Amino acid sequence: MSTSTLTLSRPSQPPMLPPVDAAPATASVRRISSQRLLAGERELVIQHLGSEYHLRLTRNGKLILTK
Repeated sequence: MSTSTLTLSRPSQPPMLPPVDAAPATASVRRISSQRLLAGERELVIQHLGSEYHLRLTRNGKLILTK
């Protein structure tokens, strides 16, 4: 009776995959200043997919977005 041995080999390193959140280097993002968005007001309502979101400027100059 003969026996045989099966040997499995593994690659020394896993394949390199790009990070999931990586964006192409050529992608450009549109930018707009908060002053232009708010136009002198302290609150802005954004309508998105049937919902309203409120962008507010706090006394400390921070922006808060709430639904």
